[in-house]
Amino acid sequence: MADALRVALAGLGTVGGGVVKLLDANRELITRRAGRPIEVVAVSARDRTKDRGIDLSRFQWIDDTSALAQQADVDVVVELIGGSDGPALTLARATLAKGRHIVTANKAMLAHHGLELAQAAEAAGAALKFEAAVAGGIPVIKGLREGAAANEIGRVYGILNGTCNFILSKMEAEGRDFAEVLAEAQALGFAEADPTFDIDGIDAAHKLSILASLAFGTQPAFEHVAATGIRHVLGADIAEAAALGYRVRLVGLAEAGKAGLFQRVHPHLVPIDHPLAHVTGSTNAVVAEGNFVGRLLLQGAGAGEGPTASAVVADLIDIARGEYGPPFAMPAASLVAAEVADAGERRGRAYLRFLVEDRVGVLAEIAAAMRDAGVSIESLIQRGATADGHVLVAIVTHEGPERSVAQALERLRGSPSVAGSPLWMHILG
Repeated sequence: MADALRVALAGLGTVGGGVVKLLDANRELITRRAGRPIEVVAVSARDRTKDRGIDLSRFQWIDDTSALAQQADVDVVVELIGGSDGPALTLARATLAKGRHIVTANKAMLAHHGLELAQAAEAAGAALKFEAAVAGGIPVIKGLREGAAANEIGRVYGILNGTCNFILSKMEAEGRDFAEVLAEAQALGFAEADPTFDIDGIDAAHKLSILASLAFGTQPAFEHVAATGIRHVLGADIAEAAALGYRVRLVGLAEAGKAGLFQRVHPHLVPIDHPLAHVTGSTNAVVAEGNFVGRLLLQGAGAGEGPTASAVVADLIDIARGEYGPPFAMPAASLVAAEVADAGERRGRAYLRFLVEDRVGVLAEIAAAMRDAGVSIESLIQRGATADGHVLVAIVTHEGPERSVAQALERLRGSPSVAGSPLWMHILG
């Protein structure tokens, strides 16, 4: 049998500890599948004294994380530190500069620096593997890079953030509002103390930029992902969606065409007969539409110790077998810098919600703004006063250009009849 693949592990949080546990629990099976043993030989983390529930005495402890790349007895560095820059990026650069393989779960680093790191990996003849960076234990990276490699992908989209999906599912099932459910999610550990990256769509945008690169052969372009989160979704919006035959989900969607690359994370109304409408809790799901394979749906646990560690170890098994190629499915030199598609030219239907003063003429003012912007109204619903005395007005539009909807909302900006900002949710078509 070949010599062991020697691994240095940077970061011993939930996922790092899970990697050690998985390698221990499934050691014989992993060795048989990899064709050689996979052994952790060195570890690094911020706190050497913390009890992580695993025996770390058998590993060499390295205080300086960046020094892991210099260890003579290391073949692969697993980076589980997180963050788009800082120690994680320093370690990734140093590892590839030494010609060593790297496995990472760091979607932020890949979204911001993926092209640079892919170029460095190819130049060094080393692997850059990141199955765990998107959708936890779901093999979506391998699915796009290998399983669907022969297909032209029309679009890729899905539920990419478990925290948001947990919150929306809970609001839907229990008729509660966002702030209350967010507090519960934080208490249960489903949401961070500072949940901004999750609830404002940034985490999903990082993941979407990686999926778009794999699907369309474009350079990762996180800066061109338009991201809107779920913090302004009300329980009443979810109830209205249900009455109309939809469920509310935060969907990341990317399409490439003659007009350029379109990337957006935004709350959507998803038809009840669409598979994404039935993805609940902290589950993730990704849909890819290929010109020969048709619609592919990959669904499963998008985070957590076991699923994410499983994806990390799967990458290690690939490296042990010598199975790796260009990180983003084609050589970095072939990845194009795509033009940014104009969202205003996209056509679709929309759900618009307003909180308005309860007085004569308000509906006429909203309808006039829609008419003047060229927005055709399919249905208009007015509900009774909310707890703060405002009336909820919900509009579903006919299909039309998004630019017209944006113009209508701009016409209503600053109106004394409208309280706060209207909510705009796209209807998934």
